[in-house]
Amino acid sequence: MRQFLGAPPIMKKLLLLTLFAAGASALSGCAEMNLLGHAASEVNDLNKPSENVQAIRAKRKVGKPYQINGIWYYPKEEPNYNETGLASWYGEPFHGRKTANGETYDMNQLTAAHKTLPMPTDVRVTNLENGRSLVVTINDRGPFVHGRIIDLSRRAAQLLGVIRNGTAKVRVEALLNDKGDVKYLAKAETAPEERQVASAAPKKGPVTSSELAPPKAMDVAPAPETTRKIEPVDAKVGSEQVAATDAKVIQKPVVPTEIYIQAGAFVDFNNANRLSASLSPLGAAKVYQVLVNGQDFYRVRLGPIYNVEEADQLLARLINNGHTEARIVIE
Repeated sequence: MRQFLGAPPIMKKLLLLTLFAAGASALSGCAEMNLLGHAASEVNDLNKPSENVQAIRAKRKVGKPYQINGIWYYPKEEPNYNETGLASWYGEPFHGRKTANGETYDMNQLTAAHKTLPMPTDVRVTNLENGRSLVVTINDRGPFVHGRIIDLSRRAAQLLGVIRNGTAKVRVEALLNDKGDVKYLAKAETAPEERQVASAAPKKGPVTSSELAPPKAMDVAPAPETTRKIEPVDAKVGSEQVAATDAKVIQKPVVPTEIYIQAGAFVDFNNANRLSASLSPLGAAKVYQVLVNGQDFYRVRLGPIYNVEEADQLLARLINNGHTEARIVIE
């Protein structure tokens, strides 16, 4: 210290610059060590044994109303839930993170995210474009993208053939047990009526299916028997083949479907007619009368729309014009 105080001014400056550089290097090394330590900690967390999923799922969670991007969602029990719409999927960026019910998200498990169904709830998801059907467990919230009704895990999306396009037209149905309660612990068996449509995918050999015979009043020859071969799933994310070893996948006949935007549903026809007229600047809207549980409803819909991109754009226009209850439906 004495040598420093007695040194010439030019020497003092050189000593101060040397000390400053050394200090900066030490701080930089410290920061690097902290960053590496944090990364190592995250890796260690992912490598820890997974939590007891059954114990977490035993604590059934409905959840309180919540708001995302200005829209309110109201979770509730829906034992008769049955809805058509568009499915999406989520994978790598969320793998290893906590889900809304406290599980660790594993993109290789048969799970899904839903905005309002209780967690866990078992649902059967049917891809209406290829007839594949699969049971998944709701254990997360989402997707918070307009026009999507369920977000599948990557594995579920692979088995259902959703991976390549990213979305698919689907039906989502809550499964019930013998007591009428929603099933959320045990996977449901193939229902008897589904066994009459198509058998569960076998471990070996092709899957065969045949068209039903036409009604007697119709003089139409039955369609010839067709054979579908289900190959093992490729390890690549882009594969949309079905695993021959996964007996949870069933195959159903494909029925043509179309995409619509439903802007509202009313008991009063006049209200539906007024909404239909107000939507004319955005597209041709029609009022459809339907009978639901003995009650007449009047649905206001735009469509049919021929692809998902057009449906997304039209839905965004409706929402931006104040029709926040508008949604995509598949018929």
